[in-house]
Amino acid sequence: MTTTSDGPASAADRDSRRREQRGWYFYDWANSAFYTSVITVFGALYMSSVAATDARADLITNGPTPCIGDDGVANTLQNCDISLFGLQFPAGSLWGYLLSAATIIQVLVLPITGAIADRSLRKKRILGGFAFLGATASALLFFVADDNWGLGVALYMVANIGYGASIVVYYSFLPQISTPDERDSVSARGWAFGYLGGGIALAVQLAFYLNYEALGLTEGLAVRICFLASGVWWAAFTIIPLRRLRERQEPDQRAEGVSVLRAGFAELRQTLKSARAYPLTLAFLGSYLIYTDGIATVVGVSAQYGKEELKFANEVLITTILVIQFVAYFGGVAHGVLARRFGAKRTILGSLAVWVLVIAAAYFVEAGQPLQFYALAVGIGLVLGGTNALSRSLYSQMIPAGKEAQYYSLYEIGERGTSWLGPLLFAAVGQATGSFRYAIIALTVFFAVGFVLIALVPVRRAIAAAGNREPSVV
Repeated sequence: MTTTSDGPASAADRDSRRREQRGWYFYDWANSAFYTSVITVFGALYMSSVAATDARADLITNGPTPCIGDDGVANTLQNCDISLFGLQFPAGSLWGYLLSAATIIQVLVLPITGAIADRSLRKKRILGGFAFLGATASALLFFVADDNWGLGVALYMVANIGYGASIVVYYSFLPQISTPDERDSVSARGWAFGYLGGGIALAVQLAFYLNYEALGLTEGLAVRICFLASGVWWAAFTIIPLRRLRERQEPDQRAEGVSVLRAGFAELRQTLKSARAYPLTLAFLGSYLIYTDGIATVVGVSAQYGKEELKFANEVLITTILVIQFVAYFGGVAHGVLARRFGAKRTILGSLAVWVLVIAAAYFVEAGQPLQFYALAVGIGLVLGGTNALSRSLYSQMIPAGKEAQYYSLYEIGERGTSWLGPLLFAAVGQATGSFRYAIIALTVFFAVGFVLIALVPVRRAIAAAGNREPSVV
């Protein structure tokens, strides 16, 4: 049987590898339900409303509160004060603080997770453990009702830890299940499949939620059922990659019990020191962190832009989210096809140029014209999944062998650690100019700077410096 530097080249081995790849795609499909439904759509509205319910309950024992006036009429969530660990803040601010706290915790947890995963012979078990932890916490959000928003805070934190840690381990399988020439298309398909899964899950849940009265349910119960469904979806589809992926760690990497944890910390320290020996890999990572912050900001503020600047109703905004989800599937697949012909770097550069055009077009969308907004959503969807997918695969080419999970933990925490820059710029420009049109156009700076920096990274030299074989097209 003939072999190549990337493993056996027989048809049987190719079929086995493709079976693993198809299984790997399903974890993108599985976890996307949590991101789209729990984080993007239902979480912010529901958690803040539960906290406000707790604040309003103070009226019974403490008299009128800032949340309810003397006339008994409820004010806005931003006027409903709640307390946690002795600190008081508006209920409307709970979600923002919760996202920030979850990010900080992940920055602390993910590097250790990556180091341990690279040392352990049971990487697949670690993936499953964190996935089921996150899925269980997501499903248990069903029990967050009345005034027990503190339970929701705890469960959301646990779900985010499970989500972030499982993503790190999941990404680390990519270099192991694909050859350098396959990696771009495999990553793009996985990302596209994730958007398709998240879109289907969200569409079903929104159809259920929008008809809760006809089903004899309260709005709160309908949202809680969506939380439960997201957790079940996440857990159920995680079984597929766990059944199909194979372990590949070398026996001398094995560490058991407490030694795994100790070895993980030691490995992390060594990785942080040795990373300086791969400056081109770090240069690519820094470039990625700039434009991915722009991507995350555009996605995060699109609903606000549509609601406050363009005066669209919630139905238009919900439809826009679904359009982006489903178009992103086709965009991700298309990016994989383009990368096979032109290389990942050139395709990313082209995608960043399209991002600039899309954001420029957003400036000219007229208020009260939903078709223009939907067209904008199509443009975002076409480049959304593919840009991130090819960045993931190109980065994998620059990682030293055996350090995949650790370097992907740096990838993830770097992304989270810089995710505040875009929203800060958007908010600052909007405040200074009094218009979100100028704020949205200001976000082009992230894509322009990212384009220049990525263009300057010598990708082939970075791959060779990491000791990896170069793909035929980069």
